[in-house]
Amino acid sequence: MEIQKWLQETIGQNERRAIPIMTHPGIELCGKTVKEAVTSGTVHAEAICRLNELYPAAAPTVIMDLTVEAEAFGAKVVFPEDEVPSVTEPLVSDKESIDNLQIPSLDSARIPEYLKANRLTAERINDKPVFAGCIGPFSLAGRLFGLSELMIALYVEPENITILLDKCTRFLIDYCRAIKATSVHGVIMAEPAAGLISNEDSILYSTTYVRQVVEAVQDENFIVILHNCGNAGHCTDAMVQSRAAGLHFGNKINMMDALADCPTDRLVMGNLDPVGLFKQSFSEEVYAATMDLLQQTKSWKNFILSTGCDVPPHIPAENIKSFYQALSDFNRSM
Repeated sequence: MEIQKWLQETIGQNERRAIPIMTHPGIELCGKTVKEAVTSGTVHAEAICRLNELYPAAAPTVIMDLTVEAEAFGAKVVFPEDEVPSVTEPLVSDKESIDNLQIPSLDSARIPEYLKANRLTAERINDKPVFAGCIGPFSLAGRLFGLSELMIALYVEPENITILLDKCTRFLIDYCRAIKATSVHGVIMAEPAAGLISNEDSILYSTTYVRQVVEAVQDENFIVILHNCGNAGHCTDAMVQSRAAGLHFGNKINMMDALADCPTDRLVMGNLDPVGLFKQSFSEEVYAATMDLLQQTKSWKNFILSTGCDVPPHIPAENIKSFYQALSDFNRSM
């Protein structure tokens, strides 16, 4: 599949497509725990494929796990049975520890299991794109340095942070090249920490490095979709300047404003609340919110309906069905 051709077909057609960031319901369909899925590429792939069999997403996605790359560097990670993993403490804290930080190999920690999940999924699903996932360079630096500490260091020791960002980026280029070699069609790069700084700082400390990854791997067969659920509208320009083929927004932003600020030849994706709507609301509310977003965005052909972030575990099946029912009803009306 030529993903750039698929992108143009998506923009050119009248019907709206949906790509929710949604893997946890598939884990539950398999009777497995989150811990099992994030530590086993086989379980992970099975969860993605089971969900794909049940629901008509335009492309399946892997779990948005923002600990995989930090763990590869050596960060300590905890694995609850039924929640996403988390980094427990910073790995670096000063110039010496940053200078001594080694760029890990692709055999480190759970990297091989995530590559396996991508490969197995791509082998089984060949009638639509498959999108892998990775963390963004600034968000990875925040995991390694500590997010609060990173925000301070940007102003008191920026030269050290640029060294850290360079190492993060070099690893992410290697990782995304390996992801590309699994035959998936793109990667959703999660860079939420970049939404916590200004547009100018986001360009300097995130976009500059994201663009290096984009330039290294994006082509007619593979795209980068940049996700920033921390963006409330103040750093959309920084996302656009990344040159990623797709831009994915969280529920903090007004989707119409985001669409107005993005080029019409880019995929623009978002942004239904994964927790407040999908997990905590009734199915009728999910239907109404989904239909409302579709109606508001119907004049933008480059819009893909999605969740604002990865949906959490244990969302009601009725809410997923209502999401897709609203999509189906909207497309029939078009």
